Amino acid sequence: MSNQSNPTPREVTATAAYALAHEGNGIVVDVREPWEWEQGHAAGAAHMPLNSVPTRHVELPNDRPVLVICASGNRSVTAARYLAGIGYDARSVTGGTAAWSSQRLPLELGIGVTR
Repeated sequence: MSNQSNPTPREVTATAAYALAHEGNGIVVDVREPWEWEQGHAAGAAHMPLNSVPTRHVELPNDRPVLVICASGNRSVTAARYLAGIGYDARSVTGGTAAWSSQRLPLELGIGVTR
């Protein structure tokens, strides 16, 4: 996955990402591995492991922000950089699911929503 033309993707806090998604003004996309996803993920998030983003990005809406989340924020920066470089309004959730959980935002266990 290359950096494309946007070396620094926009970032969003977990609480702001939750608010955007909850209001229907964004979609949370979890780029962690399946075993991580099953242990707990942001409620309502779509699952798209990082290595699948280059082929599956067409499944994402292009009319609202894509709020990319991982465990701590590293993989989400990579995915958001890639997505922004190909035209999406992609933002990395700062601190990942660790921040999401520490803010006591809703989590789901198990399979949940998939894409």
